[in-house]
Amino acid sequence: MKTFFSWLRSLVVVAAAAVAVTAVQAQVPLTVCIARDNEPLSYVKDGKPSGLDVRIAQAVADELGRPLSIVPFETEHERESTLAREVDALLSSNVCELASGFPLLREDFGAPTGSARTPDYPGAKRRRERPFVPLQQMSASLPYQGMALVVVLRREAMRKVERLSDLKGLRIGNVAGTLSSALLLMYRNGTLKSDLVSIPQRGETVFELMQAGKLDAGLVAAGLFDAWKLEYPDGTLVLADYRRPLGINLGFVAAPQGAAVLQAASRVIERALERGELATWAADEGVSWMKPTTPEVSRGPSLVELSQDP
Repeated sequence: MKTFFSWLRSLVVVAAAAVAVTAVQAQVPLTVCIARDNEPLSYVKDGKPSGLDVRIAQAVADELGRPLSIVPFETEHERESTLAREVDALLSSNVCELASGFPLLREDFGAPTGSARTPDYPGAKRRRERPFVPLQQMSASLPYQGMALVVVLRREAMRKVERLSDLKGLRIGNVAGTLSSALLLMYRNGTLKSDLVSIPQRGETVFELMQAGKLDAGLVAAGLFDAWKLEYPDGTLVLADYRRPLGINLGFVAAPQGAAVLQAASRVIERALERGELATWAADEGVSWMKPTTPEVSRGPSLVELSQDP
């Protein structure tokens, strides 16, 4: 009998300790790194983090029963670094447990080599004082957004555009050195070349030139138009029906120590996809949402594949 009571007492102590640990964990904020200027997916305005990424991060924190702490970062890529390496450094140094808005490209999920400095974030030391962090292998959540190129039209030039050939006869902005430019130049062996108006990457944007009536149409990343629309909600530019998936998805990423949190993010995303909540959240945040494509983690598109547009 004494042995039984000893065992029971031990069980109660263990259970109480487990409850105490769970309670402590519930008070620890879930830290999520977001790009500071990636409207409308993630941005900071008047000191408040906003965007679709923040909306999903809050749902993940709710899933875990923890408060949410957003860590906005901003980056200027240098020779020795890339966005993937900087995000890896943030995760490997435990600045945050998750990072959002990460392009799920196969090349970024192999065994990393070397080390990298973190990008700028609140509380970071000056860049030259930051140590190089040994990188760890990152893993990805389920994707929550597919990336696409879209056609934007000046309202006065509005027409039905289901394929790029429907743009024939319009003045189309062609930003040199971009993926959109390559696609426009290669499309049907150059059938749109006579309609293209070359624009340097620095200077007036496609949107500004369209607003001024100097262009009729542009082929741009959906996120660029969303960001412009967020800044100029009364602008007269409109989206056409045409949408060209790039075969690249966005998701959350974590280092090995964040595996449990990453699983929670995948659960939230899977539920939100099934219930149609992701599309609703995206619309609320001004995101031209596209369902993730397969494969979830891809090698990215080739120009040949992109040019095979009907």
